[in-house]
This record gives sequence, structure tokens and C-alpha cells, in this order.
Amino acid sequence: MMRFSTALAMTATLTATTVALVPAAASAHGGAPPRTPTATGYGGAVSTVDPTATAVGLDVLRRGGNAVDAAVAAAATLGVTEPFSAGIGGGGFFVYYDAQHRRVHTIDGRESGPATMTEDIFIDPADGLPYDFAEARVSGLSVGTPGTLATWEAAAGKWGSRSLGSLLRPAAEVADRGFAVDATFRQQIADNAAPFAQFAATSELYLPGGAPPAVGSVQRNPDLADTYRLIAERGTGVFYRGPIGADIVRTVQHPPVADNPTAPWAYPIRPGDLRLSDLAGYRLRFPAPTKSDYRGLTVYGMSTPSSGGTAVGEALNILEQTDLSAVSVTQALHQYLEATALSFADRNRYVGAYTPQATLDRLISDRWARQRACQIDADKALVKPVPPGDLGASGCTPALAGQPVEEGQSTTNLTVADKWGNVVEYTLTIEQTGGSAMVVPGRGFLLNNELTDFNFTGTQGTAPDPNLPGPNKRPRSSMSPTIVLKDGKPFLALGSPGGATIITTVLQVLVNRVDLGMTLPEAMAAPRASQRNSPGVQAEPAFHTRYGPDLTALGHAFAPDVPELGAATAIEFGRHGKLIASAEPARRGGGAAGVVRR
Repeated sequence: MMRFSTALAMTATLTATTVALVPAAASAHGGAPPRTPTATGYGGAVSTVDPTATAVGLDVLRRGGNAVDAAVAAAATLGVTEPFSAGIGGGGFFVYYDAQHRRVHTIDGRESGPATMTEDIFIDPADGLPYDFAEARVSGLSVGTPGTLATWEAAAGKWGSRSLGSLLRPAAEVADRGFAVDATFRQQIADNAAPFAQFAATSELYLPGGAPPAVGSVQRNPDLADTYRLIAERGTGVFYRGPIGADIVRTVQHPPVADNPTAPWAYPIRPGDLRLSDLAGYRLRFPAPTKSDYRGLTVYGMSTPSSGGTAVGEALNILEQTDLSAVSVTQALHQYLEATALSFADRNRYVGAYTPQATLDRLISDRWARQRACQIDADKALVKPVPPGDLGASGCTPALAGQPVEEGQSTTNLTVADKWGNVVEYTLTIEQTGGSAMVVPGRGFLLNNELTDFNFTGTQGTAPDPNLPGPNKRPRSSMSPTIVLKDGKPFLALGSPGGATIITTVLQVLVNRVDLGMTLPEAMAAPRASQRNSPGVQAEPAFHTRYGPDLTALGHAFAPDVPELGAATAIEFGRHGKLIASAEPARRGGGAAGVVRR
């Protein structure tokens, strides 16, 4: 583990002209950078959900920065343009491929609970029952110590070539000049209108005149610009030990409820117990990545407290027991749905922040995959939810306990590669879209509600639940930043937002690309479905229409359709330095991919 530094060397390696980005200025006048879902070229690439963030990342690469520099600058910009999904009030997981040493590294910047957090934090003392999710979310109880800023500092310090301060300045410029509100940004505010209305600072920023801003209007955030510049000038200590941290603690312990909210709210706004000592004591972790082999490829992912690397690896190992390229598309999708149900059953039962490494190794082993794959019948779907496997058994005998669990749906993801071959896959979040709904007054950023990713009560029957709250504990996550190597060199990097559906989105893109013969853009655009060990498959309408009848005939049940699953970003690495950067063509309004030169 590494304790973040409380001071930062502020030698600005980037020139001042880096700050005066054309994309930021253009956005403020309605001429936002283009949303291009696919870009092919050389010299480096960036893919995010937002064109301004992608433009900032590309500008850093063109000025000689490396993949880590561009990733941090783009992530800071997403904190401005995608504030309901990510920002310095949250956390995430950073996966880095070091081309010089051919090694994959990870940073666990997940939020942690207060030192005083107990297992019953989300149990109402008045009746002994769990709080409703909305009551727990929109409160100080849900806020964990943010790890995003510490992640940026560590990544820039260990692997970058620019100071953190210089990498924050482009995002500050975007926040000052503003950007054009699109339909997705407005809708995310509209969906959160009631919780946002409960807090004066949030309402002032995102509900001007009591309503979401109009599409095409300019959204500015001067408070966040000032916050970024303060951190750039004085270092991260102002956040974790200084005045910004004090404001975070005050917001959590005394939620700044509006005097006269413009919308009703059914619940009391409960305070939390996050303290300045929790921020000062926050530590990053640098765990070894998960590693599994799949059809000649080496797949690296994130270890605990993320369940993503383990669940993706286990499901791939189960799928590897069948040659998916030799069966029908219906049968390949059947195998995919069954494998994810089995891996989710095991994830829910065994994976949490403190899962022993021996257990993780067992879950991601080929031997375990064979024990689980033998339950799949090519002609008939398993009845869901399936029980988890018994780690003490040697055959197909399942354990007795286990139920499906869920988590929030927000988050954002970015993928970056540079001309030297370094790669960053980074997923960051504030958990629910809009987080806890509390903007820190005078600071311009939303606080996370990450602690609601803990299970409020036990979910595994008489067996221990690995994801119950505890002091300083980090909640389980499904974030799955993934880097795939072929013959020791990058082949594909990808990740996605989407709560628990992140795991299935990453898996399905991999299966589409590796097994079903799709190009990367085709694999990204293809309709998606998610089976997370629930009675019904969650699917996009196009998937249900195209594949639902044949899968239903095999016994799969479908839940009501959802408009979209995930919002992935990816880069594929070809011969002679050729890069294919890919983002969503439509989901979440469409993403933005770019290359340094075509």
C-alpha cells in the first residue's frame, strides 16, 4: 500500500498554451468537438464517452505527453462534463500497461468507509429494517472517502511525464468556459430533479430557476475550476488534510439541505460520520492484476475490492470449455448467459474486499471452470438463480446458499494508448448517477454514494456475506477495466460503466470480437444482454427482438427490456502501430474516439 503524499511538486511541464484548448472554447459557443465513435490511425489514441474529454486527452498526447498524462487530463475533464458519473468526489480502478517493462500494474482508488462504520449502518434503528435505497443514497451515510484524486497523483507520479497540476489545468479551463448541454446531460439532471432539489448548492448548479438546463445552453462550473486550480497550486493535501477536506466532512456530517426545496422528498436527510481523519488516513492499494488465459490471449483485470477481474476471468474460463466459433450464434449466446450466471453466483458468495488470494486464485482457475461448466446443458437453460459452487467439492455439486445482488448503474470509462505502446484502461465513478446528490458548497463537485454498494443485510443465507459494511472497508465493485495481451503485447483494452452490468458488457464485447468474428466497432455496437444470476435476462430491445425467440425456446426468461446496457470504450492494437479507437455509436448519446494522426 502507498500513502498519498500531502504535497505535490508543482513544476508545470506543459506550457501555458496547453490550457487554452480550442475544444473548451468551442464548446462554450455551441461548437463542441465531434462525436466520432471510431477512429483509426497512429501515434496514440483516446476513447471516452465525451468529445471534450477525448479532445483534451489527444491534445496532451500531441504535445508529447504519455498515456498516463492523457488519461489523467481526460478523467479530470470528465469530472466537469460527466459530473453525475465521476469526479474527485468518487473513486475508481486504474489499469496500466508499461510497454518498456511489458508489465501490467493496477491502482485501487476505491472509496473506503469511515473508521466508525459498523455492519448495521444501513439498518433503521427505529424498526430494525434496512433503509430504502433512496433514503440511504441521498444522505451522508452513503459517502465514502474519495480516492480519485489520490489515484491521479499516484499515476502521474509513478508513470506520467507531467505534473498533476499541469494536467488539471485544461479541465479547469473547460469548467470556466463551459460546454454545451446535450440531451443526455439534461436527462440525467431531470432524472435526479427531486434529490438535487433537496440541496441548495446542487440546485444552484444544476437546477437553474428550478429546472434542468436547456439543451444547447452553456454549463459552467467556476467553483470546480477554482477547486482544480487550488489543488494544482497547493497539492492534494488541501483535499485530504486541508480546507477542501474540511468542507467534505462538513457536508457529510451536516448535509446542506435547502431551506425550501422545490420538490418533495419522502425521506429524512441523514448525516454520516466521515471525518477528516478518514480522509487523512486514506491509502491507495496496488494489487497484482487478475490474470487468465483465453484462446491464446492473456486477459488482465482488476482484483478486489473489484469483482470484475475475477468474474470476467471465471466466465471466460467457463466459455473456453466450448468452441464458440464452431456453434450457432444462438448457442454461443446461450453459453455466454449461462457462464455469467454461474460466475455471478460465485462472485456474490465469495468475493469481497477481504477475500483471501487463495480463494480468488481458485475461482479464476481452469480446474474450477471445468467444475462449473459441467452444469451447462446445451439444450436447456439452468433455472435462475443458480447456487454458487462449493469450493470444497471436486465435482459439480453446488453449495446451498446464494442470492443475486445488485449495485448502482452509473460510472464512466476511458481508454488511452500512446506512441510508445503504453496503455491505460480506467473506470471511475461516484456510484449512482448523481452520486449522493450533494454538491460540496463552494467546491463544485458531487460526493459519491459508494457505500450503498455494500449489502445492507446478509444475502447468502447462513453463509458469511463478504460484502457487508465494516470499519475502513471498501465496498465490492463490478468495475472491469481490462487489458488483453497477445504474445506479450497489447491486443485490446476495454471497459464500461453500468454497475453490475459492466462485467457482462466487457464479456460480451470480448466474445463478439474474439469468438464471433466481429470487428471491434461491430462488437461495440452489437445489441447486448446481461444475465447476472437473476430469474430474467436483462436485454436491450434489439437483442430481445433478434435473439429472444430462440433463447426463450432454450428456457431463458427475459425481464423487461432496458434502453441500453453499458457505454464502453476500447482500443485495438494492430500491426505496425496501427490503432483502432472505438466508442459507443449511440449508447449514452454516443462516445468519442480519436487518434493522434490518421
